Amino acid sequence: MNTTPRPRPMTVGELSRRTGVSVKALREYTDLGLIRTLGRSPANYRLYDSVAEWCVRLIGELRSLGLTVAEIRELTSRCATSFGTRLPDYLDRSRERLEQRIAAARQTLRRIEDFQAEHRAGPLGYDDVCPTGDPRCAASA
Repeated sequence: MNTTPRPRPMTVGELSRRTGVSVKALREYTDLGLIRTLGRSPANYRLYDSVAEWCVRLIGELRSLGLTVAEIRELTSRCATSFGTRLPDYLDRSRERLEQRIAAARQTLRRIEDFQAEHRAGPLGYDDVCPTGDPRCAASA
């Protein structure tokens, strides 16, 4: 017979404090089926156990790797054996999205450099981006 006392269930607020995830996000995760409750308290609070805490931390780790909530939901809806086999595919998708954002940021940096080079060479420096005579421009005042 197991005489180890069961840990006391946590409310959503307690789970939020322990994980650093907002109550709103925890409710969303619960509604999406990403974490499970033990049920409700007599005061109708959602109750969670340490497994829910572990799941919230895993969700946070996967989110920090760039997976979307929808992708995490797809992963967790599969049986445990396919979770591990499908995770590399989701991480590859996340990597591709990140590489696209990096490429877009590099392009923006090149545009900034081009803009600076073009307007630095002008007779008025950066002020020459305003049309002459425009009262909103300091150079034309």
